[in-house]
Amino acid sequence: MRYRLTFIAGLATGYVLGARAGRERYEQLCKAARRVAQNPAVRNSAESVALTGRDMASKAYGTVSAKVGDRLPASVGERIRSLREQREGDENDWGTSNT
Repeated sequence: MRYRLTFIAGLATGYVLGARAGRERYEQLCKAARRVAQNPAVRNSAESVALTGRDMASKAYGTVSAKVGDRLPASVGERIRSLREQREGDENDWGTSNT
């Protein structure tokens, strides 16, 4: 499925970049793309994928940090701690929308 979506996106990009249909057709394609992007179902799916990605990244971080432990350079460890502190206040706002 992922490869199919990548192929379709590449095909659409190639058509837009290589089409000789003119500005009118380009505007029609842009309008259709905006409609799809603003569709609530598409937006909810994108948010679900983003949340799943964040969950997987958190699990991967836990696994890697357990294996790497204190072998990270001090500068990297400090950067990770600062990013974690910045994220703590914003964590509840992620993935929420009014749709």
